[in-house]
Amino acid sequence: MWVKICGIKEAHIARCAVAHGASAIGLNFFSKSVRSVKLPEAEQIAGTVRGKIDLVGLFVNHDLDDVVHHAEALKLDWIQLHGDEPVSFLKELQQQLPGIKLLKAFRVGSGGLTEVAVVLDECEQLGVKLSACLIDAAVKGEYGGTGHIAPWNLIREQYDYTNWPKLILAGGLTPENIQSAIDAVEPWGVDLASGVESEPGVKDQAKIEMLLKSING
Repeated sequence: MWVKICGIKEAHIARCAVAHGASAIGLNFFSKSVRSVKLPEAEQIAGTVRGKIDLVGLFVNHDLDDVVHHAEALKLDWIQLHGDEPVSFLKELQQQLPGIKLLKAFRVGSGGLTEVAVVLDECEQLGVKLSACLIDAAVKGEYGGTGHIAPWNLIREQYDYTNWPKLILAGGLTPENIQSAIDAVEPWGVDLASGVESEPGVKDQAKIEMLLKSING
């Protein structure tokens, strides 16, 4: 199971994630988020764990040049687009950063996965290769990290596991509900932010350890 701890703001928390077997850390560059970091901070964090864990940069409606600059400066393994970026934006990223993994986030509510199907069809038409899709809970006016649980059963019923990219589940996941979520959805990976925090934006090492023990044994 690929496990990402997102919204890392301190190097010692990144090292904690590595020590307990996380697959990736997320560096959040959305300035309106309580989990956001600036590039100098991100460089310091990334430098302590690079090569030991996947580095994922999270962007929300950023300029293309800004995303490329961050990706190159940090030697990111993944770019996560969590905003309203069109598929043409993904195409340009793929052209400028060949080899980097692209992760597109979708906010899903009771309406289901219609948008996912539309975007993935457009990706196929434009030759865009997504390494994974992240499914988060839909909360009006928010771009993620809300702590709301995504509709597990609906995702399980509607996600095309055979033909679509790998599924990463997010949205309200905690050490307490993670196994139920995995059993219900059977994702390739999981992504946690608020569920391993003691307060918004403040990661809790004990919760990270508990989460990873419950998944990895």
